[in-house]
Amino acid sequence: MSLGFLFGGGVGTEVRGTEMYRSYPVMRDLYEQVSGWTGLTVGQILEEELPTAQEERQSAGTIRETALALGIHDVLVEHGLRPSALGGLSLGAMTASCLAGAIGRRELFEMLAHTRHTPELPPQAPEQGLALAFSPVGGDLVAAYRGEGRPGVQLSGNFGVTADGAMQILMLSGERSALDELAADLPPGTIAPLPDRPIAVHSPLRGHHREFMAPYIKAMPLTAPELPLFSCLEQKKLTTAEDVRDLFDRNSTDAISLVDVCAGMKEEGVRLTLIMGGSIPDGILRFPFPVVHVDQPEHIQQVLTSAFELGIDLAPTQTGR
Repeated sequence: MSLGFLFGGGVGTEVRGTEMYRSYPVMRDLYEQVSGWTGLTVGQILEEELPTAQEERQSAGTIRETALALGIHDVLVEHGLRPSALGGLSLGAMTASCLAGAIGRRELFEMLAHTRHTPELPPQAPEQGLALAFSPVGGDLVAAYRGEGRPGVQLSGNFGVTADGAMQILMLSGERSALDELAADLPPGTIAPLPDRPIAVHSPLRGHHREFMAPYIKAMPLTAPELPLFSCLEQKKLTTAEDVRDLFDRNSTDAISLVDVCAGMKEEGVRLTLIMGGSIPDGILRFPFPVVHVDQPEHIQQVLTSAFELGIDLAPTQTGR
C-alpha cells in the first residue's frame, strides 16, 4: 500500500501558507533558498503584492505556489511521510517532476524566474481569459465546450466529477469575448468566468510563451524520474528524461487532465493521496482514493492519522535532488 503526493496547478494571487511558514523552520529555510535562486524577497514569495506586468506576475505566482508545495513536502518528510508516487496539474506537474528526482530545485526555480522575460503580447491582442464549465455527467453539453464553431474557445482542462457524482468540471481557455458569448448562450450556471485569470493557459494562445521557453527547456539538465511520476497531458507514466522534457515543453499549450493523473496513480497502487496547497479545492471533486488536503499546520496530524488507519507503507524513499 502506497502514498501519493498530488500538486495542483492554479496560479493566482492568493496568499497561502503563512501559517505553515511561521510554524516550521524547514519551510523558512526553503524560502530563503528560493529567494537566492529567483531574486525575489521572502516577503514577495510569501505574501506581498505580486508585480502588475502580466508575465512578471505569472512568474512570481508560479514561484509562490511552488515554494509552498515544496515546503509542505519538506514538512511531511520531517514527519516520516514520503511519497511512493507523484503527480500534478500544470505547474504542479513540474513540481512533482522535481520531487521525483528529474530536476533539481534550484534549476526548477531558475526556470520559473526566467519565464518573467516572456514577451508581452501587443496591446491590440484580444483579451484572454479562463472559465470553468459544468456539465451533467452523461449530458450532451460537452461538445459545446470544445469550441466547435466558436473560434477563440478551447477545452483546456478536465478536473473530473464532483464529489456527489452529478457534474463534470471542465476548464476553458480563450479570448475573453468568446468565453462571455459562450456563457450567454448556455444555461445560467453552466459557465463560470474566472475574472482574475487573464492568461489563456493550456491553449494555443500560449504559443508565444512555449516558443520563448523552448530553448531554455531544451538545455535544462533533466534526468529520468527516480519515483513513479504521472503526466497530466495524457494518461502516462513518465520514465525518461525526454518524457519529462516533453511535459515541460508542452505544458503551456496542451490541455491538462486531473482524471489522467489520478488514474495513473491508482494503477500504481496508491491508497492515500496528499494534496499539497490550496489550488485543488477541498471537498469539491471525487477521487479514486482517499485524499487529505494539506495547507495548514493542523492538517499534519490528520495526515498521520489517515496514513496509520490505512496501513500506508511509509518506508523512506528518495524524493528529489
